[in-house]
Amino acid sequence: MMELETLCREKTISMDAALALIRDGDQVALGFCGNEPFGFAAALAGLKGRVKNVTVFSGLTLGRYEYLSDPAFRGVVDVVSPFHSASTRSGQEAGLCSYFPGDLHNLPRRWVEENPVRIFCCAATPMDRHGYFRLPLARIVEQTFLEQADIIILEVNPNLPVVFGDTALHISQVDYLLNGSTPPPVLPRARTGAAEAAIGTYVASLVHDGDTIQLGIGGIPDAVAQSFSGKKDLGIHTEMITSSMANLVREGIVTGRKKSLFPGKIVGSFILGDESLYRFVDQNPGVLLFDASYVTCPSVVARNENMVSINTALAVDLTGQVASESVGNRQYSGSGGQSDTAAGAIHARNGRSIIALRSTTAKGTISTISAVLAPGTIVTLSRNTVDYIITEYGIAQMRGRTIPQRARSLIAIAHPDHRETLEREARQYGIL
Repeated sequence: MMELETLCREKTISMDAALALIRDGDQVALGFCGNEPFGFAAALAGLKGRVKNVTVFSGLTLGRYEYLSDPAFRGVVDVVSPFHSASTRSGQEAGLCSYFPGDLHNLPRRWVEENPVRIFCCAATPMDRHGYFRLPLARIVEQTFLEQADIIILEVNPNLPVVFGDTALHISQVDYLLNGSTPPPVLPRARTGAAEAAIGTYVASLVHDGDTIQLGIGGIPDAVAQSFSGKKDLGIHTEMITSSMANLVREGIVTGRKKSLFPGKIVGSFILGDESLYRFVDQNPGVLLFDASYVTCPSVVARNENMVSINTALAVDLTGQVASESVGNRQYSGSGGQSDTAAGAIHARNGRSIIALRSTTAKGTISTISAVLAPGTIVTLSRNTVDYIITEYGIAQMRGRTIPQRARSLIAIAHPDHRETLEREARQYGIL
């Protein structure tokens, strides 16, 4: 152990020394989401005046950084994001961030094949007595960059939970260590109302005892989870492990006993939620993180019998096309694993793919169901991959339905104020 501790001290460097490793034109990748190395990421602002044309690959970026808001960083740092957050959305509008599209299961490999990453920095738990660190809150891109980067830097943070699965990294595989102390990112519970509760009830009617579920985050997924009261032996195979999932375990609703893959275990690719979630996953042998190239690979998802993929969207059209990541041509978030998990679910034995959304936008004046999507809108999920679309007004079945049948079902679950307009436009566009 003394030798390991000596090695740990020898590899620990200052933040300024870490910045000095970055050269003109470098590709730098950061750990995603809760694995974001907040100290190192913030320190990248110190590159101004030192280097130029550095690309930083960062997804679900949670910090607010100067190089995502200050035009003076153009030509210094260009951020590339495969999944936008508030900070990268504003960065894109300022010309300081570019969106990189791709399905989650092969996302990082599609990037590094053309853009070799020289430096990878990721948050990690302190080294254990065997010489291993844990990269605890995400396995989205981490494995690809660990295999490919020339220089690996860990920002060691004692405030992070220890999470099992494929999260361990030995000190012999690490080039440099930094000291970090930022608490894990806390995502407040989303507010839910009558609409979300109604949606949750409809979704729950399609989920049966013993099913394996995938859920996203936000008010609708939280309401869906609350509607599972009374269900038995649900399992979880999901891109994201959330606070609502931890509650389902505590309530005895999720046991994983009937799962095809990893019975009794929650399997995911990243963790994001509140403090209670981080306490739940800490050293919990029932929670396993694996790389997204495995977890969200459609062929792997499909190996779960009775798999139910439950995702949300921003808009759908009357043919069943689903827009989950853009508002018109403005990139809002990203594809994430939605198309992966939905495709996997429809190929699973007794699997189902569900899209749930409110019938109107937050202010209640615009229908989220339209005859055709607005110009520039990005289609995240093909109309070929959806079984059910749900709003607070009911369930529209897409599976086995013609376009006119789909359109009539979707008009029936649209907000009553918009149904007449939708029917008129459907006839105008030749949908009905």
